[in-house]
Amino acid sequence: MAIATSPVLRLSGITKRFGTLVANDAISLELGSGEVLALLGENGAGKSTLVSILFGHYTADGGSIEVFGKPLPPGDPRAALAAGIGMVHQHFTLADNLTVLDNVMLGSEPLWQPFSRRTAGRTRLAQVAAQFGLAVRPDARVAQLSVGERQRVEILKALYRGARILILDEPTAVLTPQESEALFTTLGQMVAQGLAIIFISHKLDEVLRVSRRVAVLRGGRLVAQAPTAGTSQEQLAQWMVGQSVAQPQRAPVRAAGETVCELADVSAGTGRERLAHASLVLRAGEITAIAGVSGNGQLILAELLCGTMKSTAGAVTLLGKPLRADPARLVEQGVARIPEDRRDVGVVGDLPVWENAVSERLRTSFTRGPWVRRQAARGHARRIQEAYDVRGAGLDSSARAFSGGNMQKLILGRALLAPDGRPPRMIVAHQPTWGLDIGAVAYVQRQLIAARDAGAAVLLISDDLDEVMALGDRIAVMHAGRLTPAHQPSHWTRDTIGLAMAGVPSQAAA
Repeated sequence: MAIATSPVLRLSGITKRFGTLVANDAISLELGSGEVLALLGENGAGKSTLVSILFGHYTADGGSIEVFGKPLPPGDPRAALAAGIGMVHQHFTLADNLTVLDNVMLGSEPLWQPFSRRTAGRTRLAQVAAQFGLAVRPDARVAQLSVGERQRVEILKALYRGARILILDEPTAVLTPQESEALFTTLGQMVAQGLAIIFISHKLDEVLRVSRRVAVLRGGRLVAQAPTAGTSQEQLAQWMVGQSVAQPQRAPVRAAGETVCELADVSAGTGRERLAHASLVLRAGEITAIAGVSGNGQLILAELLCGTMKSTAGAVTLLGKPLRADPARLVEQGVARIPEDRRDVGVVGDLPVWENAVSERLRTSFTRGPWVRRQAARGHARRIQEAYDVRGAGLDSSARAFSGGNMQKLILGRALLAPDGRPPRMIVAHQPTWGLDIGAVAYVQRQLIAARDAGAAVLLISDDLDEVMALGDRIAVMHAGRLTPAHQPSHWTRDTIGLAMAGVPSQAAA
């Protein structure tokens, strides 16, 4: 689908292979001045590879790239920057101990220059900030900034270097609703001044709102291009997955069950990543969702309930008895853990799949004296693979061979399918769908709903507000270690949740 005006970026027949895997298969795309193009696709569809080729981190095996009508030298990141291509990554790349001005200027001056031209840099930063409506405090240390302010600094870094084509990778993933609205306003100012933007996101409602066109990759191929106008979320999802995606349906809780776990005025941890006088009740047959920007104490809460951290004040009880900081014992008591970091914490990448599948119950369920009952362990691992549709690697393959979605299915199966068949009493699900494609997200969410319906008390910790509002039977918000009371979804609006996520008190959040 050609654009109406002369393109500022043209990719022609881009192909990239990694051994027998074709990551990009003859992809051709164009981007116009003042246009927002949404780039969509499941994990492994080829988005990251394509962007890496555009940035010069990879060299394509075939095809060519033109920027403003000139060929872009392959495999040269400096050439991409010089051509006016900038990128804002989902995970910020700022130095917390430096000021905003230092971060923006870092790497923009020659190494042989004997001194930094800070006065000129300050003037340039002020001009760019005013031009695009990105207010910042040049002398503020990045560590003191909110998440939204840090993202502004990342965008300014790219614009300061003269970027005219900007790639935004999941730009709202860690923003409050109010910060997302501010970003959308900024994008409008950018395109009005002729900047071209590639918008990568899994939030389809935002894609339809901010983009003019969508391009969808699947299996390394460009399978669809279309104007945003007249395209639905359902159509986008079908293009991405190749079939209709059934969204999870959550029936309301009929009646709250017994109290499974209770926190009473609990404190733990230090600094921003801490709990401060938190109180919470988790009930059987109910999903309690915790909203908040990552890094506000959610990790401490999850570790506390999984037994990997002790509280410094207050009381935590499980089924009426003090919860002990003993992870193995808690697993035996029916506490299931879905950790935030699936690759570094959820699995041991170098161990085979079968060992990862039984790792949390190896000593209690699959040993006889000093010996591992390998046949029984492998049989249980096979049952997990079959029950949770874990694909992509055999029992003896290393776990790192899995895609993110299949790795998460393995972790789900390990947590939810006990060798004795007993369902879990409590599930601590920390960012269970982070970074997954739309099909895997729907699968994970359906499993959590099924566990709730089977009687488990589910704690869902997520910075995806759509997920929180779709799954939570009760919702609380965490900011700077403090937890609001948990209320039914009807008590909240997106605005009041967003204010609470930013630490701004409101009547509804009180």
